[in-house]
Amino acid sequence: MAVTERILANVSSVVDGKPEAVETALVVLVAEGHLLLEDVPGVGKTVLAKSLARSIGCSVRRIQFTPDLVPSDVTGVSAFNQSAGEFEFKPGAVFTNILIGDEINRASPKTQSALLEAMEERQVTVDGTTHQLGSPFFVVATQNPVDMEGTYSLPEAQRDRFMAQISLGYPDVDAELAMLRDRDAANPLDALVPVATVEDVHRMIAEARGVYLSEPVERYVVDLVRGTREDADLRLGASPRATLQLARAAKARAYVQGRDFVLPDDVDALAVPVLAHRLQVRRGGATATEVVDRLVAATPVPSGARRTS
Repeated sequence: MAVTERILANVSSVVDGKPEAVETALVVLVAEGHLLLEDVPGVGKTVLAKSLARSIGCSVRRIQFTPDLVPSDVTGVSAFNQSAGEFEFKPGAVFTNILIGDEINRASPKTQSALLEAMEERQVTVDGTTHQLGSPFFVVATQNPVDMEGTYSLPEAQRDRFMAQISLGYPDVDAELAMLRDRDAANPLDALVPVATVEDVHRMIAEARGVYLSEPVERYVVDLVRGTREDADLRLGASPRATLQLARAAKARAYVQGRDFVLPDDVDALAVPVLAHRLQVRRGGATATEVVDRLVAATPVPSGARRTS
């Protein structure tokens, strides 16, 4: 069994009935992105994040974002060492391979922004000194809908640094029944063991980079993203960073599904998770998801590329 299949099976043994969400989480990891999980409390956002983290034998840290959390709790602080007579750097929670940020939008915008440099450049600058983060570095953050009490909206720059945003939604009847039976005596999360190593992750990332992305599919990616900048229902379209991340995510999805080439289907499947959370809609217009779905349906696939369905 391939490493990707082992990870998917391991996480799915805990997260019932959400195969697409589990696959997207792995795709984002392989594509060297970061993942935002937005949904109402209690549907399994943190469970998904913890399950993926525990499936890989690497360092994992968790931050519970609260209104009193300060940036130095995230990035670290320089403290004076009296015995040595000098300042020394005390690393924050961000110095890890997988960072689970729980309820990220309950912290102040200043603290949320402490992650910007780390997520984009894989480094942290404290008191003028730059500290490199380890590899891989993968942020999985959860947030509650912004209309819930005690939440702050993520800044646009912060949202743009998340490769994808997904929602789990409520489980179906069968999955909820299975959850009751499986968790009656014990929490299956406690029984998870790593099925991949850091070296496995490095290899998956390198192999996914080598997946073939043809010129027609490249043009399809660009046309989709440019379409968001011209849509009448949007105040703000997707950035060039979104173009890069959609292409990388499509290559990672093809790799996870066992292919060495990207299909337009890969782009279609990831268009909403990668693009919708970056868009700003006009009041009274369509939702961001509706706009992306419409663009996917209306944007022609260039000659030389084809969908499988």
